[in-house]
Amino acid sequence: MSSESARPDPGAAFFLSSFAYAGVLVVATAVAGALLLLPAALARWGHRVERPQVEASGIWQRIALAAMRRPLAAGAAVVGVLLLAASPLLGLRFGLPDERSLPSGTSSRTTSETIHKEFPAEPTDTVQIVLREAAGTRDTQAYAAELSRIQGVFQVDAPTGRYQDGRRTAPSGIPHRDGGARLAVVPAQAAMYGDVPAFVERIRDTRAPAPALVGGYPAETTDFRATLLDRLPYAVGLILLATFGVLFLMTGSLLLPAKATVLNLLSLSVMFGCLVWVFQEGHLSGLLGFTPTGAIQPSIPVLMFCVAYGLSMDYEVFMLARIKEEYERVGDTEAAVAAGIRRSAPLITAAAGILALSFLAYATGGVVFLKELGVGTALTILVDATLIRVVLLPVAMRLAGRANWWAPGPLRRLHRRFGLREEAPAPEVLQREYA
Repeated sequence: MSSESARPDPGAAFFLSSFAYAGVLVVATAVAGALLLLPAALARWGHRVERPQVEASGIWQRIALAAMRRPLAAGAAVVGVLLLAASPLLGLRFGLPDERSLPSGTSSRTTSETIHKEFPAEPTDTVQIVLREAAGTRDTQAYAAELSRIQGVFQVDAPTGRYQDGRRTAPSGIPHRDGGARLAVVPAQAAMYGDVPAFVERIRDTRAPAPALVGGYPAETTDFRATLLDRLPYAVGLILLATFGVLFLMTGSLLLPAKATVLNLLSLSVMFGCLVWVFQEGHLSGLLGFTPTGAIQPSIPVLMFCVAYGLSMDYEVFMLARIKEEYERVGDTEAAVAAGIRRSAPLITAAAGILALSFLAYATGGVVFLKELGVGTALTILVDATLIRVVLLPVAMRLAGRANWWAPGPLRRLHRRFGLREEAPAPEVLQREYA
């Protein structure tokens, strides 16, 4: 069942699915361009873009070396800062969107606000109930009266009449139907600005005289949120498992993929802490120009997790590839970390700056969802490219030492056969790594 509604229905447009399909297509196109078009272009015009080799700036290397000299102090300080920034996440509340997601002054928001202030209920928010089997008149009357007593219900229209606060107040405008019945539960305005899923559950928990279907806008959005949150662990698990496998094939280590996963989740927790502190609790709302609602629409954090985690893993791959290359050359973890950071940090910093500015452009939009995506993702990118990659990663690798490259014998043999390498390692490297 459904009803016409002026409110946006996030489930109807399959927003997250379409975003996923588009993301896969963009990545596949980029890979094809990098493998086919870019080599041809460099072969033809590469001499025009070549420049003399310049030693990369050592500022990031110096920071990493300073952190590795005092790993416990540096690591504890950075982790403390990140956990403090992530602490608002403990108060995260998921909610449903309303007109406050739109800029102030827009006609649609002004109309909704006027209805909310001057009218007790809005028929477009009606919860529709269909009894799939015939029920007696008295049973239907009792069911409608019980529904009308639920907190947040303005009135209930049934084939037997209109009910308010448990009493029949008017004749019905809903026609009878053989073999079943339809009831319309009209919520008060306050109910639609409160915990809508709890309101819908109270309706569904009310004993019906026959098997009942509950629909309408409030039920649709409640089911959308429930489905999204129920499947979220599977999506997160799939992402973590896939990235863990790719990093193992690249490094031949079990510890490095686990460490990368923990560090990425730490940077993402800062992003979610920012969402709660800024957009749920309303800090900086005047500066950013939005109206806080006291909750976060659930599809936005899911989208932000996928985007930010992918970007963080990109930086991880860049840096670990250089560190792995240096380790194969010199056999010393600390020296490999310092050299890998010196070589990869300028690239990561430039990419992070470009991406952060690109996402911050969303913050200039009027819709709150775009502001959340822009501010949260930009913050995660900057934290990940600085505190995580230049301090915590070197510190963690310094403390682990040779254990960074450990894997049990069967997995070492698996990596030797199927591992991802930029070039074949020297025999002494294989002997050192797989002995």
